[in-house]
Amino acid sequence: MISITTKSPYALRALTELGRLGAAGPVPIAELARRRDIPVQFLEQLFAVLRRAGVLRSQRGVKGGYSFARAPSEITVLEVVELLDGSFGADSEGVFEQAAAAARAVLEQTTVADVIEREARDAGAAMYYI
Repeated sequence: MISITTKSPYALRALTELGRLGAAGPVPIAELARRRDIPVQFLEQLFAVLRRAGVLRSQRGVKGGYSFARAPSEITVLEVVELLDGSFGADSEGVFEQAAAAARAVLEQTTVADVIEREARDAGAAMYYI
């Protein structure tokens, strides 16, 4: 089935924000949720899955928060989707199987680092000066 719920896009938005802010150390989940307008409890559930899978690491305490356990360039969007939404394109047949294969290829070739870079580039392109 070709299905992506709101989990994957929300997680990817939060991971992108983490990539932007995380160079100085762990980022509190409330900060990520606030900046990307994601419900905190929902994001906590998503990040718990990603932490158990070895994508993220968490640190408790005053200076606690989340950071990447692996480099964003090593984490594909497909990995995030399949961790949160299950096997992408499983049991698809015919034209849907072809569509799933094409989408899988895009998601597999795109890393979290690519999304961070694309977002930064798009933000720069949207700036107009008079």
